[in-house]
Amino acid sequence: MEALCARILERHAATIRIKKPAVAIANLARIVETTLMLANRKGFHSMSLRDLTEQSGLSMGALYAYFDGKDTLLMMILGQVVGVVEEVLGHPPEALANDPAARLRWLLETHLFLTETMHPWFVFAYMEAKSFPKDGRDLAVSSEMMTESMIADALADGVARGLFAMPHLAMGDVTMAAALIKPMLQDWYVKRAKHRRRGITPDLYAEQLIAFVEAAVGFRLRPL
Repeated sequence: MEALCARILERHAATIRIKKPAVAIANLARIVETTLMLANRKGFHSMSLRDLTEQSGLSMGALYAYFDGKDTLLMMILGQVVGVVEEVLGHPPEALANDPAARLRWLLETHLFLTETMHPWFVFAYMEAKSFPKDGRDLAVSSEMMTESMIADALADGVARGLFAMPHLAMGDVTMAAALIKPMLQDWYVKRAKHRRRGITPDLYAEQLIAFVEAAVGFRLRPL
């Protein structure tokens, strides 16, 4: 939490009025952690700043030292989620550049474990999307499209190299395939409790998801 809030401080240093990093990061962690908890309990739209002061132990004046309203707080949290996704998924290992099958596995597994590590953040971004202001909705949509394009690029590379047959999609539509894969990644963090009740661990979910996707796209061990 503190490492992520340090990133928020970096992004918003010009508007956050607390200049001592240790104090600013600690309070941001309290603010974000409390916001995620309240949003999960009652919804961000229904959460008031008074709720946030009561639960975080910070005064209203202290809150306003970090943001000027709920929309700004929302964009701080959402911006950090989007930034981490872009930073992590946007830089696959160089060794995977010429191996689209391995790159696809890496994207699926890394996405899943990233959402497991930042579970409350991703649930917030997904569940609260309906109440985002326009700039928040646009940011969320662009992030989702970015992830889908990474998956589609790996699929297209695999088709070009003869590794993926894409037998179940008309004309080998990699964009549609990526759009179908994305909800299966989201299902892990949105419905994690359901999977946990079934004894499904993150490792098992990743393993089964990769196997399912490779079967669906007609993965061949050797290209034709």
